[in-house]
Amino acid sequence: MSESSQAIAADRDDADIAALKARIRKAAEAVRERTPMAQSFTNFVTINLVANAQLAAGGAAAMSFLPDDVIDTATMSGADYINVGTLLPFYKDALPKIARAFHKTGHKWVLDPVAAGIGSTRTEILRAFRAAPPTIVRGNASEIIALATMWGLVSPDDATRPAGVESVDEVEAAVEPAKALARFLAASAPDGEAAVAVSGKADLVTDGETVYRLPGGSAMMAKITGAGCSLGGVTAVCLAVTDPLTAALAATALYDRAGEAAEQVSNGPGSFQVAFLDALWNTTPDQIASSEILTV
Repeated sequence: MSESSQAIAADRDDADIAALKARIRKAAEAVRERTPMAQSFTNFVTINLVANAQLAAGGAAAMSFLPDDVIDTATMSGADYINVGTLLPFYKDALPKIARAFHKTGHKWVLDPVAAGIGSTRTEILRAFRAAPPTIVRGNASEIIALATMWGLVSPDDATRPAGVESVDEVEAAVEPAKALARFLAASAPDGEAAVAVSGKADLVTDGETVYRLPGGSAMMAKITGAGCSLGGVTAVCLAVTDPLTAALAATALYDRAGEAAEQVSNGPGSFQVAFLDALWNTTPDQIASSEILTV
């Protein structure tokens, strides 16, 4: 590529990022102005943090484990969140039933495939979601790789190693699985839009075509239970007011900025969690939108 062509491409990339940041700011402002409700069927170990994070981010929370409750309330919820971190036997039928109802109506939802690849019940649930897929998938690298492999979107390899709720793979290993997963979700979406977010040292978000990296955040996020779960809930809050890519980027950027702010004033995991909720509340749309976003 000639120098002039490189300059044109760089200018185009800069313009695209600027437009994306404008959408992120608009979405963050809309969350604060509208207080959108994002219903959750989530991990009962972390349900309190999920609800509090949704509130602190500017949204409203509704938590339920009843399929009819979730399906009926979807008419009042801008988007929903499903987390498979802690399972009970009846979830095997309940969660696919909810997903099918969302798929039938085109209702937007976020999936957190916690511990994907572990246990036959969890695997059966996650495989069932392939026929009625979410709008956004958010997870760590190992979970994204495992889900993409489970759905037959990438070939199995040595990187697919479930390790409980912790990732044993670097974010870079999940780039192609994340893109393949996002393309599959988009092909199933009524408006052709979807996104996948991968949490790590430098977070990754993709719509299946472009891969965005968001550096920053805090290592203390790994020292509290529910940081990833609550990010999924806040992503659903953002999805209630904007498109999937913008929602995933806005929620991820908010978490990175809030994590950094909380780390500066905390003395350990307990005070970090309290400070983090305060930081979610106090981080402004301008701060979220000014976050560094890199393209791969």
